[in-house]
Amino acid sequence: MGEPPYFVLIDRALRDEGTSLHHLPPSTWALAPASLMERLAGRLDGLGQPVVIGAVWTTDAPYRETAAAIARAEHLGVLAVEMEAAALLRVCTGRDRDVVCVAHVTNTMAVHGEDFEKGEADGAHDALEVLSAIVGALRPEHDTRSG
Repeated sequence: MGEPPYFVLIDRALRDEGTSLHHLPPSTWALAPASLMERLAGRLDGLGQPVVIGAVWTTDAPYRETAAAIARAEHLGVLAVEMEAAALLRVCTGRDRDVVCVAHVTNTMAVHGEDFEKGEADGAHDALEVLSAIVGALRPEHDTRSG
């Protein structure tokens, strides 16, 4: 993807141990609703920070982020590591609800003192810009599927 910061509109989350395994049977990926991803494709271009659609790896245990596990995740096309998306996607799938998950990628493995610096107001302005674009794109009047 390139150097952070950027946002990932999460279309799938690589499931690790944790909450996502308690809501639906095991699988490699927790998937975002395809209908929402289709509606958002190409609608988040030109914002203050880049937004890409792609995969993340959900894990809440840094000790599982071994060199072999990182290589596997990279081979699977994972763009970022985060801690919640798989659980959110699986709970919503299990309850037949839609959800959009976004990761604000601000560092590369948190190895420098300023790695978690998200920018002005802890990245709130950038996050609100992305959220506003998502909400705008998902408004019913923007749904090209309805007649």
